[in-house]
Formats: sequence, structure tokens, C-alpha cells
Amino acid sequence: MGEFELIRRYFFPIAEVGNASAVVLGPGDDCAIQRVGSGLDLVFSVDALVEGVHFPYRYDPEKLGWRSLAVAASDLAAMGADPVCFTLALTLPDADPDWLSAYACGLASAARHFGLSLAGGDTTRGPLTLSMQVHGTVPKGEAILRSGAQVGDYICVSGTLGEAGAALGYLERDDPGSDAQSVLRRYHFPEPRLALGAALRGYATAAVDVSDGLVADLGHILEASGVAASIDASRLPLSQHLERLVGQSAAGLALNAGDDYELCVTLPPQVWSILPEDVRRELTVIGKVVAGEGVTIDWGDHIENLSAGGYDHFRN
Repeated sequence: MGEFELIRRYFFPIAEVGNASAVVLGPGDDCAIQRVGSGLDLVFSVDALVEGVHFPYRYDPEKLGWRSLAVAASDLAAMGADPVCFTLALTLPDADPDWLSAYACGLASAARHFGLSLAGGDTTRGPLTLSMQVHGTVPKGEAILRSGAQVGDYICVSGTLGEAGAALGYLERDDPGSDAQSVLRRYHFPEPRLALGAALRGYATAAVDVSDGLVADLGHILEASGVAASIDASRLPLSQHLERLVGQSAAGLALNAGDDYELCVTLPPQVWSILPEDVRRELTVIGKVVAGEGVTIDWGDHIENLSAGGYDHFRN
């Protein structure tokens, strides 16, 4: 199968799903064309996923199709962006029709679910690597940045934390129990918080998606904003599945494990009180922004002081 036949057969159909009306020209030309209306800012980000680094070897290709787009779309959620389209650079060891069919199926499901159309991309031969560039829009000047957190702001997170990190110990299990299956779903099928991110425009002072772990990703906000954080460990949102699986290790996973793709946001207390009820229900207040540097964790019986450094592919 040739490169262009591969693209036509497996990826052209995905150009018709999601927010296709904003894509003036999709796959098949030298460049894609996205129409951006007046009064809008274009928001875009790129993520590269490498086999053996970001996902296991011989990982299920249908799950990978969903996961590869979800982790990229999560960056749009953190900016409060409305999703529009994405491009895919796909490096394959060989053009296996079974693998491609399953991957394209998972990718199409994710694209439809997230409202993202495939606008174009590239294919080449080499170690399995997927590079996604996602595009979205926000009303002019309303993107949520990392640099706006202020002393006194609440620190909030969406959903529950730590489950995807716990799932790593069960990826090779043939018959995981129900709690393990639940945390595995969080790993295989992450849900970028796109609607929540958009709903927080005009309310949140800063935001980041939790991809490398809460402490690491909150650290990006703290560094960009020149502030510190105080976290109450007893307020961390933990699922019953996670607590039954790992017991007292649950809070540590919530703080440090990656791949949750929830949002961590800062909000002034007076804004928290006027948030729409449906938005507030999706968030848990876990601490406050304070003056200084780093992250302080209150464990009840002792205080732990941490630096705010994030994950580094070339040091960790």
C-alpha cells in the first residue's frame, strides 16, 4: 500500500467529522486552510507520542487512536479554547492494514467526540511516532494563560486524580478486577475537559492540564505567575476505585502521577462564589495561591515542602 492510498483510505474520512465547517481546505493539498472569524484568536499546540515512551509497545491501536488525540486536545481545554481541527504526522514501521484500520477507528471516534476535524498531515516510515497539532479558537483576548494566578486565589482541580497513574501497574494484566478496569479506562480513554475549559473563560485567572502530575503541572502556573501554592492533601479528589486499589498511596498518586488530563485552575474566592453551579460542581478546591516559591502540602500530621519543577524528558 502506498503512502497516498494509505491517507485516502484511512484518514480522509476523518476530515468530515468534528468542526469541519471551519476547515476551508482539508487533506490533499500542500497546506490546510482554517477560517478564523473576526474577534477570535487562533490557539494551537503540538504533541508528539513515541512508542515505548508515551505508550507501551504493542499498545492496542484503537485505544491509541483515541488517546493520541485526547492528550493533544487537553491542551486546548487548558486554554479555554473551542476545538476546531487537527493535523497528524504519522511515523509507521510498516503500513499494516489491520493496525491502520483499528487506529483510524479510534481516532475517528475521538475526533467526533471532541469536535475536531482532521485537516491534514504527513506519513513516513520509522519507529512508531504520532505527532498531533490541534487548533482551536477563543474570543479575542480571552485565552486562559498560566501566568495570571494571584496570591489568595483558590487552587481547584476537575474530576478525580491519580487513576491513570495507578493503571500503569495493570496494563499487562489479563484479567484485572472491576476497580482496576475502572482506572484502566481512565488511562485508555482520557476525557479532555473541553467544555469546562471554555466555561471557565472570564473566570479562571490561570489554568493548566494535568498531564505530568498535579505538583509538576501546577508548578508551571506557579513559575509563570511568580507565586507559590499551599495544598491540603485531605481535599484531593480521589475515586473509590483508586482508594480500594492502592489504599494510602492514593494521595501520592493524585499529587505526582501523570496522564489524568484533568484541569488545574486558579480562581479568586469572590469569583468562586459566583461561578455557575454546573461549573462549580466539576471542581474541587484543594488549596490556595500564596506568596513565595514551590508547593507546600499539608498532610495533617506534617507539612511537606516541594519544589515546583515539572517533568523533563531529558533529565527524568
